[in-house]
Amino acid sequence: MRIAIPSAPPPHTVRRPPAGRVRRVNEDSFSPADAAGIRRLAIPTPFAVGRVNVYLIEDEPLTLVDAGPNSGSSLDELQRQVEAHGHKLEDIGLVILTHQHIDHLGLVGIVAARSGADVAAIDAAVPFVENYSQEASADDEFSDAIMRRHGIPGDVVDALKAVSAAFRAWGAKAKVSRVLRDGDTIELRDRRLEVSHRPGHSPTDTIFFDPERKQLLAADHLLKHISSNPLISRRPGETERPQSLVIYLESLAKTREMDVDLVLPGHGDAFADHRDLIDQRFALHARRAEKLLALVDERPRTAYELAQAMWGNVAVTQAYLTLSEVLGHMDILLNDGRVREVEENGVVHFEACYGRPDEVHANQNAGPDAPRR
Repeated sequence: MRIAIPSAPPPHTVRRPPAGRVRRVNEDSFSPADAAGIRRLAIPTPFAVGRVNVYLIEDEPLTLVDAGPNSGSSLDELQRQVEAHGHKLEDIGLVILTHQHIDHLGLVGIVAARSGADVAAIDAAVPFVENYSQEASADDEFSDAIMRRHGIPGDVVDALKAVSAAFRAWGAKAKVSRVLRDGDTIELRDRRLEVSHRPGHSPTDTIFFDPERKQLLAADHLLKHISSNPLISRRPGETERPQSLVIYLESLAKTREMDVDLVLPGHGDAFADHRDLIDQRFALHARRAEKLLALVDERPRTAYELAQAMWGNVAVTQAYLTLSEVLGHMDILLNDGRVREVEENGVVHFEACYGRPDEVHANQNAGPDAPRR
């Protein structure tokens, strides 16, 4: 499941409020959606990000966008909030999944089983959704290799794998009966939703746009109060580590071009001015890359060492999030020819590149023991 100045917590982690204070969502921010028959349901999660926004679209069929994590308390709350709007879970005819993360996915199968609803998800998400346990286990093995390659100590890796295994129960598989593709349209009685695949935060992030009302169901692709972490995630059929931040920035650029009046996110307040927010995110990532480059310029460092330099000793549960954050920016610097990777004993260090652009690229292609120009 998370950018800011160096002293800030890792991205897509909510800054915890002072004791006695809870960050409150501005319910009025959702009033244009309410007027259009889209009800925001705030479902509890066990994660630092807090409640997840699930959306009930009062249309034909009655449609639920995401469902919350797989827990009894979350299911009870989902049922209560659906009933508060005059419906029952059994009335739902369509469940739309925005992406594969467990705070959005966990209850989808239960809702579909109770209601007989179709489950719609982007094609990239189908293997994960339908084979949740096996895919989640494969993700853990993939993350294990990434962490060890980039300097995270073995005891931290083992501890994080144990945490991940414990969290796995908050997710669950579901049968996808309607496979969506980028560019598809979902036709409801009173509206149509344009489907756009926007990978980056996860490989399966999908947004749904109502062009008539200019309202965008964005899930975790774009959040107002925190920056979504481009988590390094395994993509089925691929063995190389994806450049998640690069992919995410490309996705944000596409979303920036959309004519949107209101963004309905997966967490926190609804908001307008999505272009301004995206521009802030671009600037934030550019600043972060420069700060990391300055650290590498001091001496070669692993991604784990860079994360420690930026945030100090983070909690075990944050280790992979901060690693993803650092590697995303190092990918930008690698692509620009400003840093290079040097591998020693299976662990990668990043070092700064100097000289003319042609010399930089020559140095990048040289072996670790070759003389530098």
